Amino acid sequence: MDGLAAGARHYQQGYQQGYQQGVYPPGLGNSMRVDGMEDLSILYDVPFVVEAEMGSTMRAVRDILKLTQGSLLELDKEEGAPIELKINGHLIAKGEVVELDGCYAVRITELMFP
Repeated sequence: MDGLAAGARHYQQGYQQGYQQGVYPPGLGNSMRVDGMEDLSILYDVPFVVEAEMGSTMRAVRDILKLTQGSLLELDKEEGAPIELKINGHLIAKGEVVELDGCYAVRITELMFP
């Protein structure tokens, strides 16, 4: 994890703790509250890597070394199973793979948070 991502994660964890306790990060006081709601605009430009995971598998090194072009690597999910979208390893949504302008995309079908 690069320094920026680690810093954003640390800040996010601190903010979540502060939110739960009614305390905000030093120097911000209640300036993050707008009409009784949290103003998250300070975080809008924090970059996150969003990963689309279609499955995984565990193999021994000997099996990985046998892979060649054209080899098939079986994953733990069935065809048509939802793709998982993760940020920092945390599941945030599920969706389905679609094609968009010649590239893969994920259509969100279920959000994991309110």
